Amino acid sequence: MNTPITLQYNINAPIEKVWEGLTNKDEMKFWYFDIQDFELEVGRIFNFYEPGGENKYHHQGEILEIIPLQKLKHTWTYPDFSEQKTTVIWELQSMDNGALVKLTHEDIENFKDLGEGFSRENFTGGWNSIVGQSLKGYLEK
Repeated sequence: MNTPITLQYNINAPIEKVWEGLTNKDEMKFWYFDIQDFELEVGRIFNFYEPGGENKYHHQGEILEIIPLQKLKHTWTYPDFSEQKTTVIWELQSMDNGALVKLTHEDIENFKDLGEGFSRENFTGGWNSIVGQSLKGYLEK
């Protein structure tokens, strides 16, 4: 069964501010990851490690689709551990009180053989923390 991880959060901030937070590497480092080679362009590959300086997990993504103020779609891989790819989709919708952020992480089962650190439960918890606490807290301050 290949069920994506999907979550939604209302963020009390203008959609333009949310988009900037999601797509500007100088903003991302305050709530997400420090992705120094991120450029908002289809086909661009970006790399980053988890915060804390351990550099245990090399993350790599490739931007697949951009619809300004609406959608950012990119791959999510761990090239040091697997050739398997997953897809992360960020979708925005303007609301009366800000923006609705929907995150979908597809094909998470592709990482099932990599161990507990790559489990569906770990990703679900991680995304809820990243979007529901870090992003929301950063943009609503």
